[in-house]
Amino acid sequence: MDFTLLGPVSAAVDGRPVELDGAKQRTALAALLLARGRVVPDERLATLLWGWEPPATSTNQLYTYVSRLRTRLGAGHGLHRHGAGYRMDTDGTTVDWDRFRELADAGRADLRAARYAEAERRLADALALWRGPALADVTEHLAAAEGPRLAEARLAAVEQHAEAALALGRHDELLPGLTRHVTGHPVRERARAQLMTALFRAGRQADALAQYEEARRLLADELGIDPGPELRALHQEILTGTLAGPAAPERATVTVAPAAPAEEPGTEPVTEPGTEPAARPALLPAAPRDFTGRETELRLVLDALHDGRDVTVTGAPGTGKSALALYAAERARDAFPDGQLHADLRDADGTPRSPRQVLGWFLRALGTAPAHVPDGLDERAQRYRTLLAGRRMLVLLDNAADDAQVRPLLPGGGATRTLVTGLRPDLAALEGARLVRLGPMSPAEAARLLASVAGPERLAADPESTARIAEYCDRLPLALRIAAARLAARPHWRPARLADRLAPAERRLGELRIGSLDITTALRPALAALDAPAARALAVLAAAGLAAVTAADAAALLDLPLDDAEDVLERLCDARLLEPGSGADRPARYRMPALVGLLGRLGRAAALAA
Repeated sequence: MDFTLLGPVSAAVDGRPVELDGAKQRTALAALLLARGRVVPDERLATLLWGWEPPATSTNQLYTYVSRLRTRLGAGHGLHRHGAGYRMDTDGTTVDWDRFRELADAGRADLRAARYAEAERRLADALALWRGPALADVTEHLAAAEGPRLAEARLAAVEQHAEAALALGRHDELLPGLTRHVTGHPVRERARAQLMTALFRAGRQADALAQYEEARRLLADELGIDPGPELRALHQEILTGTLAGPAAPERATVTVAPAAPAEEPGTEPVTEPGTEPAARPALLPAAPRDFTGRETELRLVLDALHDGRDVTVTGAPGTGKSALALYAAERARDAFPDGQLHADLRDADGTPRSPRQVLGWFLRALGTAPAHVPDGLDERAQRYRTLLAGRRMLVLLDNAADDAQVRPLLPGGGATRTLVTGLRPDLAALEGARLVRLGPMSPAEAARLLASVAGPERLAADPESTARIAEYCDRLPLALRIAAARLAARPHWRPARLADRLAPAERRLGELRIGSLDITTALRPALAALDAPAARALAVLAAAGLAAVTAADAAALLDLPLDDAEDVLERLCDARLLEPGSGADRPARYRMPALVGLLGRLGRAAALAA
């Protein structure tokens, strides 16, 4: 069973969400999980559910909530009556709060030992478990009793992560997050010091000093105190320019030359009215620190950027397009000194974002005051291209739906380069862009990715089970990462246990889910793009269970003319739900990845596409 407290309270059994009745039932579950195996007395539970004046029927109501919770969780719920209270046995379960504490504690230990890269990775993984304010849908009584300590643990992890990232020299990418953090918690001196440090190292000494003056005023006005000695010492170092550099700056593993010759002497970036000329955005999310494999594809991307070409990375869901693009962008950062722009072109519900909306983000990031952002798409695109003229920037457009969505977001020439990711091969229509296709990982790459997340010693001891896990995951990076994360979260599991759990077809999709990572959710955009005939065809072909099909096979199964069947197969290939065979295949054969086939055979393709 998997439980989440770092956001809305939820439960899942074998990957299937458990329906919970309401705030009080969620409160009872959360309180028992937070007790970590200790007995919670009825009186304590009643206080958390109703406050200091519970109703006379509170004991009976509490019994009802717990009884229904046992029913929801099913066999093996671990919830038992002990004396005048209840206890929940969490052995064999995962609770995101417990996992967060493990990762945060390990990250702090790494930080104290000056293992900055490991500290940054572990703390980033810990923070990634949060899906909003902790205990978001419990009673106000539990939220008041337990929420502050969970929130404080997160704030401490944010600042420890920033400390590790600053030691690695990643001040530019920290600036947006640190600015938000300080805005939300303006009297936390450690966070203020980190923001001042990042600003100074980014060449913004005046802004760093302004942050100190704001902190001094706030502390005096709200608390009647002066800044502490550490903040005062940092202020002096910034004033005198003696602040030390990063303790352990990262060294890029790949060097990329500038994308185009530097501007002629005297050429300056164009500044539009209402625009701050020094704006240098750094919008790239952090690249995956444990990125593994894809050496050939990475070299193709970096070589294209070196040669002054845009790049389009396409591949099926879960093949790691975004991870490759972010990793390549990080390696190429020095070649684009004027900054980086980034946008996810797909909304949270899977629908494409409008280019007009994205251009509004980019214009504000480039220093345009909100009042000066034009209304129309064409006007925004023109202003965007004008602001990029004379700059050397990298623009990363992730999860593009098609080339029409991307075209308004392309710079108008010059030294700025664009890196695009998306499912559909028709993104190759973008003129002058180098197309890089991603497929499944090789067996060796898949084993390395599993080992990088779950630990090499565990997997090296059982190579046969490691290979089985990789094949059950179709050697897709996302599925492999989920499987490895499940092993990492369960140190008492051997690889053979996970391989055995993945073996039954009816369980596999449910097993490939942890936290916010879910292979079924990753396949949703490709399925949602299908029309009804294609979705039905996918379900029929999956039910047939054939390792590969020809157009003649599909025509017989779908009761269609041969040409119509071939058109359906090609549409499924365009959606990356089928893989075309090699050009040597006569007749042409199409292979359905096993995970896609499972969705179809379980009757979920049509529902997910709806």
